[in-house]
Amino acid sequence: MRAYAGDVGARLLLGRHHESHVLDRLLESARAGQSGVLVLRGQPGVGKSALLEHLVARASGCRVARAAGVESEMELEYAGLHQLCAPVLDLSERLPAPQRDALAAAFGLSAEPAPDRFVVGLAVLGLLSEVAGEWPLVCVVDDAQWLDQVSAQIIGFVARRLTAERVALVCAARTGPGDGVFAGLPELAIEGLGDIDARALLLDNVHGPLDAAVCDQIIAETHGNPLAILELPRTWNAADLAGGFGLPGSGPVAAGIEQSYSRCLGVLPAETQLLVLTAAAEPLGDLMLLHRAAKALGVDIAAVDPALDTGLVKVGGRVEFSHPLVRSAAYRSATADDRQRAHRALAAATDAETAPDWRSWHRALATPGADEELATELERSAGRAQARGGVGAA
Repeated sequence: MRAYAGDVGARLLLGRHHESHVLDRLLESARAGQSGVLVLRGQPGVGKSALLEHLVARASGCRVARAAGVESEMELEYAGLHQLCAPVLDLSERLPAPQRDALAAAFGLSAEPAPDRFVVGLAVLGLLSEVAGEWPLVCVVDDAQWLDQVSAQIIGFVARRLTAERVALVCAARTGPGDGVFAGLPELAIEGLGDIDARALLLDNVHGPLDAAVCDQIIAETHGNPLAILELPRTWNAADLAGGFGLPGSGPVAAGIEQSYSRCLGVLPAETQLLVLTAAAEPLGDLMLLHRAAKALGVDIAAVDPALDTGLVKVGGRVEFSHPLVRSAAYRSATADDRQRAHRALAAATDAETAPDWRSWHRALATPGADEELATELERSAGRAQARGGVGAA
């Protein structure tokens, strides 16, 4: 697991030259005697943790202290701070007695009463300064949005008082739940990759043929999110990727997020859910096809508006989902009858002359039992795919 995570981390650094350079400069300044603080802020999966690992890997000749917020520990005061300070607590003996005692009480190392937070903050600042007096110190805090409130408060207190202690303090926080964490400190927004880098990442990590339309849809729906680009193709098999017949899917890692999206979709009107399901069942995001399918369903296309208002679905030149797991949730949470109904409408909306393979595919997924005529159509579709060199799709 560690090796896999590191491998993914290395791939997530593609296209991060500017961000890596900023971190390298911060590290150089710390080595030269000038402290620096930076908060990396961005969406889950955008590569914040990979950038922290890059910083740690470059920190040769430095001492490293690190912490990571854990949602289950948010109610435990000083839990995050203890992670950060535990490796260097051996130097706490050098602190003034009031600070040393406050730190010991905060971390449960003594039976003293609850310490004053201001004194604990001074103690942590003094402790980091003592460490940096011997080696340049790199402090990294990941998932800062899950830090307990006291730890976040004290780390912010320390960050605003670092000057010439040879300390580089870099924290990563998600946008949304982490917007208020370390507000006012220097920030670097971590955005999705540009189109060229996103395509390069996708093509480097899909082993086998990739249909051009499927590639376009993956790039559009992931919005350049590196982890999503890496994970989305894992939910499709080789035939799906090669022939463009992929259905939404999800892996165990994303199950919790997918369930959350399912709940959001579940409160939408029934006709809205049906249209979102139909869009999810059509993996290439063809907007005109969705219009025709809505007509076949007897549903006004305007029924999709509540889904647009939530931000889960976006309609522009194509139909896009705010995250690949929204598509997955819409499809997997639907009943078998509704999925068949959506595919039946898509088959009716698909031109048999210009897209016979798509029509056969949708018809097959709309048919609950054996159908000799349809089986013959699928055989012809496979023959056409093989003739084009699409062995995987065939």
